[in-house]
Amino acid sequence: MITGFVFCVLALLVGGNMRYPVLMTGILTACIVLYALLLNFFRNPERLIPTENDSLIYAPADGKVVAIEETDETEYFKDRRIQVSIFMSPLNVHVNRCPVPGTIAYQQYHPGKYLVAFHPKSSTENERNTVVIDQGRFAILLRQIAGAVARRIVCYTDAGDVVIQGQEMGFIKFGSRVDVFLPTGTQVIVRIGDKVLGNKTVIAEVS
Repeated sequence: MITGFVFCVLALLVGGNMRYPVLMTGILTACIVLYALLLNFFRNPERLIPTENDSLIYAPADGKVVAIEETDETEYFKDRRIQVSIFMSPLNVHVNRCPVPGTIAYQQYHPGKYLVAFHPKSSTENERNTVVIDQGRFAILLRQIAGAVARRIVCYTDAGDVVIQGQEMGFIKFGSRVDVFLPTGTQVIVRIGDKVLGNKTVIAEVS
């Protein structure tokens, strides 16, 4: 709302100054394009889960799968997990969603660096927020990671909250990444390079 007001004021100021019409037209066009990009970035399309199933793990964000590997999770589980990482470019929807239903068993914000989000060390060194959802039969860990441009992570949940599958969990501004840590033995359905949609793409299934 404030951003829109600022752009309107700029547009009026530019429109009222016609001493340099070509320059003023360029500035006005740039303001309109920038405002359109901001509106596009903060869009939040309605995404209903196609099939609610406790065994299915949906993508928590829109983006591209950049990593699938077995690794040590050292913050909460402290054991081996399958990590699936989704990189969100500035053009993706940046709303994060709960991939499974359950209870928020753990939540912790960590300040940190702003390495590019697809850098391997961004998972442990960047500004990030960790959320663990206990589904009952299993638990998964989600890590919201700020990137080189993203400087603000928003999380709507708190420890102890009960969430439903597909519920909005948070938001990361301007290019970022979400890591999902799954139990070993989970059947991962996506592959590196796949483009996924939050609440639409099933990334894994727990038998």
